[in-house]
Amino acid sequence: MRRLAALLGVVAALTACRGGDRVVVGSKNFTEQRILGELVAQTLEANGIPVQRKFDLGGTFVCDAALRKGDIDVYVEYTGTALTAVLKKPPETDPERVLAQVREAYAPAGLVWMAPLGFDNTFALVVRPDAGVHTISEAIGPARGWRAAFGYEFQQRPDGYPAVSRVYGLTFRDVRTMDLGLLYRALADRQVELGVGSATDGLIDALGFVVLADDRHAFPPYEAVPVVRQAALDRHPELAGVLDGLRGKLSAETMRRLNRAVDADHRAPADVVRELLAKGL
Repeated sequence: MRRLAALLGVVAALTACRGGDRVVVGSKNFTEQRILGELVAQTLEANGIPVQRKFDLGGTFVCDAALRKGDIDVYVEYTGTALTAVLKKPPETDPERVLAQVREAYAPAGLVWMAPLGFDNTFALVVRPDAGVHTISEAIGPARGWRAAFGYEFQQRPDGYPAVSRVYGLTFRDVRTMDLGLLYRALADRQVELGVGSATDGLIDALGFVVLADDRHAFPPYEAVPVVRQAALDRHPELAGVLDGLRGKLSAETMRRLNRAVDADHRAPADVVRELLAKGL
């Protein structure tokens, strides 16, 4: 009996070292990623899969490295980010082609891209409702007399203003580069007529702005997709089905609402996700 007890103690210790064979869910260090990390974690827990959270790890490269090393088992990445930042490939505008490319490139490392969650966090050209336009094409004429505010990256990145300028021929009377928080305030205060942020920014809905549809597809897709280690799928055969159950569940409008609840209403991401799941995602 003593030998058996000792053996069980060793097994328990080894299990503890592995985190109890929990699925380790990671996230980057901004609001949307914390929400998505909680969404994955709570969904797994609701299906009986034990979870360990490792949120706020840092940016793309930190999370990617953690996944490849096995420090985390799953986190949500964006297809366009993986293609251009991680794989160093030129941007593409076809969502299915981009997803296929990243799936193929990640597979040799034992990393699996699951189904997209349903929203695309790409660049967003944002106006006040009184602008009277709903697509970027409709804004081409009026924009010549508008003042615009750009985030720092949008001005320089090839998939940012250079892309929209090339595809639409969009020009402005004046362009100012500023922080995203200041950008939305400038738009609300009528210091500018157009601002450029991200499609799922919570302040878009909080301030009643309109996102112009990219009707000529100038921007590459940034679909949010859980990326998981094959080793974790092997350990938990039910994991793939649970993650696939999140397929197409989040629209850009829903993601903006969730981000707003955290950023504008100052609610905890875990509480926001818990409420979402309770209502039936």
